[in-house]
Amino acid sequence: MTDFSTPDKHTELTEQTPELKSTPLVIGIVAGEVSGDSLGADFMQQMNNLRDDIVWVGVGGSMMEAQGLQSIFPLSRLAVMGLVEVMGQLPDLLKARRELLSAFKAANIDWFIGIDAPDFNLRVSKKLKPKGVFCVQYVSPSIWAWRESRIHNIKAATNLVLCLFPFELPVYERHNHPAICVGHPLLRTIDQTLLETPINQRRSELVWHNDGLQQFFIERFDDVSQLICVMPGSRRGEITAILPLMLDGIQRLILLDPKLCFIIPTVDQNHQYIVQDVIDQRSEQLRAAIVVVYDDSQPTFSQQAMAASDIVMLASGTATLEAMLLERPMVVVYQLNKLTYQIAKRLVKVPYVALPNILAGTAIVPELIQEQASGDNICRTLMRLLQPRAYAEQLKDLVATKRSLEQQSNHDPANSVVEQWFIQKDHKA
Repeated sequence: MTDFSTPDKHTELTEQTPELKSTPLVIGIVAGEVSGDSLGADFMQQMNNLRDDIVWVGVGGSMMEAQGLQSIFPLSRLAVMGLVEVMGQLPDLLKARRELLSAFKAANIDWFIGIDAPDFNLRVSKKLKPKGVFCVQYVSPSIWAWRESRIHNIKAATNLVLCLFPFELPVYERHNHPAICVGHPLLRTIDQTLLETPINQRRSELVWHNDGLQQFFIERFDDVSQLICVMPGSRRGEITAILPLMLDGIQRLILLDPKLCFIIPTVDQNHQYIVQDVIDQRSEQLRAAIVVVYDDSQPTFSQQAMAASDIVMLASGTATLEAMLLERPMVVVYQLNKLTYQIAKRLVKVPYVALPNILAGTAIVPELIQEQASGDNICRTLMRLLQPRAYAEQLKDLVATKRSLEQQSNHDPANSVVEQWFIQKDHKA
């Protein structure tokens, strides 16, 4: 892995262009959802370590704001899930784009960094690139999975694409467009002590540092067979679609093993209320087996909850990568709007949705998608995974896939962007 603590290469580059030292670097940056906020904050921190005069303007969450972002409007305004759902929000999304472009023009930005949300960010880039703004798409659109023809629009809208995974690079190589695999920030930021600490100690530390968990587990002391972390997604649409299916599975699981306990860590207090409202409509027996927790004093609380659990049941997304890096066996549950799913099914050319499976090239973790995501199937799949042999086999596959990913992710985002900026600037000169 690259050592990000030494900016020697950047220092050498900036010395070649002394005029950069006299004016601030103004960077527009937009994250489209909670996971993008984390990616954006990681990139901003790296850049801030390289230069102390950067002005950040755009859209992001609390993590990006902590790195100096002047947010134009709330991140939640862009966090819309699914093809069909976007249509209902289209007027406001168009208005948001106009507001953003106006703010960028007023700020006279030098770079634009679009974090994920390609449908929104690439349209912004396409307006900015012809005006001389250096445009970067951080997180490649899924052209490796479907509609490779989108590469032409990406080339027109961007100067550089930062890919999170090595399997994304070949399509850019085929079309001769600059792209670099920087790896996922989680490879650098995941708390290694969680892997080095015995699971019983992880669990004790998690509980005794949180009042809600203390209250939940004090009545279950020495009466927990397995702890399962449940993560139904970070968006309201995901929670309302996926959590009820997970609860159907949990209801059946606790009939088979009443000593099972479930923890649901949420990204903020509002999500905690949304999740708890769904659970409160269920039986008393189910409510008693689940604790919903948000802890704003611990930024990596969800990772701690996963690391302290025996198994993770989760929606498809970045959390599957977190679980793999934390070496936690998992079951993936996902459901989309039916029309959205039917459209996607016809377009997508890869057989998996979970990142560990895509990275491994084979189904190392179970995926329960659409009709397969039933209470019976969830219960059956989790009970099977709780068997020692199946558990050990998945864990072995997850560790091997993690090691392979680490070996292939050897560039950091900030220096990659700086280098490419100078390369393209020199080429134009």
